[in-house]
Amino acid sequence: MTDPSDVAPRARSAVVVGAGIGGLAAAVGLARRGWDVTVLERATSLEPVGAGIALAPNAVRALDALGVAGEVRSMAALQGAIGIRRADGRWLVRADATRVGEAFGEQTVVVHRARLVDLLVRALPDGALRTGVEATVTDPGSASDAATVRLSSVSAEASRGGPGGVRTRVAADVVRTDRDAEDEPSRDDRFAADASGRGDQVAHEVLRADLVVAADGIDSRTRRALFPEHPGPVSTEVTAWRFVVPAVDGLVPAETWGRGSVVGLTPLADGRVYGYATASLPPGTRFDDPAAELRRRFGSWHAPIPAVLDGLDASAVLQHDLRWLATPLPRFHVGRVAFLGDAAHAMTPNLGQGGCQALEDAVTLAALVGSGVPDVPDGSGGPARTDGDGLRRALAAYTAQRLPRTRRVQRMSSQVGAPTTWTSPVAVAVRDTLMAVVGRVAGPLLVRRTASVVDWHPPAEAASHR
Repeated sequence: MTDPSDVAPRARSAVVVGAGIGGLAAAVGLARRGWDVTVLERATSLEPVGAGIALAPNAVRALDALGVAGEVRSMAALQGAIGIRRADGRWLVRADATRVGEAFGEQTVVVHRARLVDLLVRALPDGALRTGVEATVTDPGSASDAATVRLSSVSAEASRGGPGGVRTRVAADVVRTDRDAEDEPSRDDRFAADASGRGDQVAHEVLRADLVVAADGIDSRTRRALFPEHPGPVSTEVTAWRFVVPAVDGLVPAETWGRGSVVGLTPLADGRVYGYATASLPPGTRFDDPAAELRRRFGSWHAPIPAVLDGLDASAVLQHDLRWLATPLPRFHVGRVAFLGDAAHAMTPNLGQGGCQALEDAVTLAALVGSGVPDVPDGSGGPARTDGDGLRRALAAYTAQRLPRTRRVQRMSSQVGAPTTWTSPVAVAVRDTLMAVVGRVAGPLLVRRTASVVDWHPPAEAASHR
């Protein structure tokens, strides 16, 4: 057997753990800068998710840096009039999103999440995506040594590229391929938990890479391994439902606030409506028929909410409890592992910035490691290696740029969401009165309030790669 420490990685190899929006964007950005990328996704396929995503100007600029914003704009519906209403339909705040966008030189657009994921997948190099595999970081690496990632799957077909998954070329070096994960030694047992969680025979590989991008979501296994003392995500005591339904007449994009609950509706470019609702409920609360529960809770609210919910089927409703990383990570990198998106800074959805910040992460990371990490001669006549010291400096710069900004956005989002959870009639009345006062100057105030969030531009090096 070949020992992992005896195998040199090829120059500029990156493994991305997680094929969500942030992970895919990071892979696209790295590939555009000459990195060989492998994206690893535990799901056996990238199933369409019945939800939309609002891409604020900062996210659209990030997609511009990846060379895909033009297609996003062509498939997305611009947000025109926007605002906040009471359950009886009275407007509390109303503004023109187009005018707000003009202040920042870019409009907010709305796209179906599945179409955005598909666009990013198509922007990847051929064969870069592998599905149906669990990835475990067994060694985060250092300036002088590559990171090590163990892959396992209970589906041999998935590993070989059969119906269970997408088998592709591997950018990082394959150190070893086995059928039994139990035989694999680890340098540090802290990182060596069996990814499958079962005693099955598994298809198994160990990869070494110059860079690992941990984009494995709010319950990131990589974060738990490399930051074992971090408390992880905490509950907001709020549950959320998301759905996409056929269009209805009289729809104006708006968010409606009630007592401890919210409904938001936004049109998509294909004529359908993306909707979401939240309610203050204990974590784990579920309903046999979520569509019926939504109609019970919100069926008496202003039009067209009842009509939208009438067209809702239970199978089309996604429900999840809202959580966030209230305790920030001390840094966004460990060794050669960089964290992004929900794995690094999961936030509440109240500013609509979760996916947007993940895109910022991806573009910033790709720009920093693309411009500040030279290749150095191997010294033995072999292929050049990625400069470990340069990578260390680039990842430190990534933490320095991204951690303070995402922490501010996290706090703002939590603060904005707090009044939507109020259930006291007195508190809600005071809230609505103050919101109505704010609504009289909504346009200028909205620009000032959102400037620090959406008036972001990619690093200069990222822009040069459009």
